[in-house]
Amino acid sequence: MLRTDEILSTIHMLHAEHLDVRTVTLGINLNDCAGPDVDLICRKLTQKIGRYARNLVAVCDQVARKYGVPVTNKRLAVSPVEVLLAGHGQAAAVRIAEALDAAAGEVRVDLVGGFTAFCEKGMTAAGAVLIDSLPEVLSRTERVCASVNVASRRAGINMDAVARMGRVIPAIAAATADRQGFGAAKLVVFANIPHDNPFMAGAYLGAGEPEVVVNVGVSGPGVVTSALRRRLELAPDLTLGELAEEIKITAFRVTRVGELIGREVAAELAVPFGILDLSLAPTPAVGDSVGEILRVLGIDRIGAPGSTAAIALLTDAVKKGGAFASASVGGLSGAFIPVSEDAALADAAAAGYLVLEKLEAMTSVCSVGLDMIAVPGETSPETIAAIIADEMAIGVVNNKTTGVRIIPVPGGRVGDRAEFGGLFGSAPVMEVRNAGASDAFVAHGGRVPAPIQSLNN
Repeated sequence: MLRTDEILSTIHMLHAEHLDVRTVTLGINLNDCAGPDVDLICRKLTQKIGRYARNLVAVCDQVARKYGVPVTNKRLAVSPVEVLLAGHGQAAAVRIAEALDAAAGEVRVDLVGGFTAFCEKGMTAAGAVLIDSLPEVLSRTERVCASVNVASRRAGINMDAVARMGRVIPAIAAATADRQGFGAAKLVVFANIPHDNPFMAGAYLGAGEPEVVVNVGVSGPGVVTSALRRRLELAPDLTLGELAEEIKITAFRVTRVGELIGREVAAELAVPFGILDLSLAPTPAVGDSVGEILRVLGIDRIGAPGSTAAIALLTDAVKKGGAFASASVGGLSGAFIPVSEDAALADAAAAGYLVLEKLEAMTSVCSVGLDMIAVPGETSPETIAAIIADEMAIGVVNNKTTGVRIIPVPGGRVGDRAEFGGLFGSAPVMEVRNAGASDAFVAHGGRVPAPIQSLNN
């Protein structure tokens, strides 16, 4: 049972250390809005979102004031739009996206996820429509986020879908060239996409979830950094195991805070509480960085040998602390390494310490994958597809969620800086080595089979 006095004490102790509820995400099932007429679909989804989400922002603000912990983002995650697009074309996809965008604006949320398709084993006509509509959808809407699952532990990797995404992503960037390709920042390509992730751009309401549900994402890289620094000031000779224990204790406390706030929001809205995702999701703010945690752990230059082991330690300790604190931990829960959204990671990439290959190695043990990576605008679709394929392979073989959020910056060259603004931050345009050298591999298409051990699970 959650003890309010214990949690309030923790909030007081951590208040000045960038503790926040990064997002309260309201999931809404829109499958019953499907139909043969796109005007009717848009009208029904607008009404349903309004009915369930009209008080979301006010309730979040009320609970945040009560406990003194800010709720940074209020978001929606809907069931996969691919379902609504069955029997419809690209014009309908754009209309539905615009209706989602308008409905999200009406209830004053920051983003809405769920413009989602599944094609890990094959692609439906609706899935193809959704994917091909993404350049227009993500350039014409402000709040809509998209995700496409192209691989899974059971199906392997759908390389035809990967190649298609390799072509679509540059098209999205080109359609938002006036914003340095920002549209691509609102799309994640996944392996093993989770059904209850509250974080964007990959949030959606999956099969088996309630009709409406509150999922919460809590972050606190600054809290972990401060806790480690305090311990090291008192005892500089601590072992890595002892530092991991400190991370676990801090994650436990943060999880308790997040669950209290999430359950209160759900109770006020009279909907079920779903999961608490404890992910160390950084922001561009100084002191709110996963990269800074790595420095405190002893990695002077992020990307140096030992960086992957440090991320593994951090991710494991966060997961263990969260699991001990709550039976409702879900989503991704661990450590994110989005380059543009983490000032320390962005600086390391700009200095040349952190390269694409090392980032890929680190993604094998972190919570997601290659996240918010800016690459030259001239990077070919085949090379982008090959980058996606590598990350999908990590997810499939290791039976973990991996994702790719890559931005080919139009006109951008290695060393340029791409500015995305707000929580999306800024990032250096990173070099893609050996670009074009894997075109023939991508051209084979077909499916990379799932490893045999996955078939027995």
